[in-house]
Amino acid sequence: MEKLIIGAIECGHLPDLSIEQMHIRVDTGAKTSSLHVDGIQRFKKKGKPHVRFNIHPNIHNVDSVASCSAPVKDIRRIKSSNGSVEERYIIDTTLQLGDQQWTIELSLSNRSDMTYLMLLGRQGMGDRLLVDPSATFLVSEGSDDAE
Repeated sequence: MEKLIIGAIECGHLPDLSIEQMHIRVDTGAKTSSLHVDGIQRFKKKGKPHVRFNIHPNIHNVDSVASCSAPVKDIRRIKSSNGSVEERYIIDTTLQLGDQQWTIELSLSNRSDMTYLMLLGRQGMGDRLLVDPSATFLVSEGSDDAE
């Protein structure tokens, strides 16, 4: 498979969560991918653990809220960029960049102090991507008003 070359920031889609046009910070220094969410609530569906959460998919319109839910894959202790360790819910979801899509693990966290709502780490990249850190939006449009 030919590797997709992406920039340090891309605009991707999370179709399982009905999220489109989300700006994603690509970080080869991070092992795990993470998504900023609010109001995490755990519940059971057919006896299996799930989580409900809210996300503000448009960083320029905080009044826009998407409510999502997903099965819990795991709960892990993850060290954030500031060195603190916290337990986070892990979910599997589909990521689409350009014309490719694949399943990634996402940790659900509070990234309110970060510029980007989603961080794509090394595990989510797998062996399918190459990153050009000097470029942005190589496989996506960077415009926030793309509908």
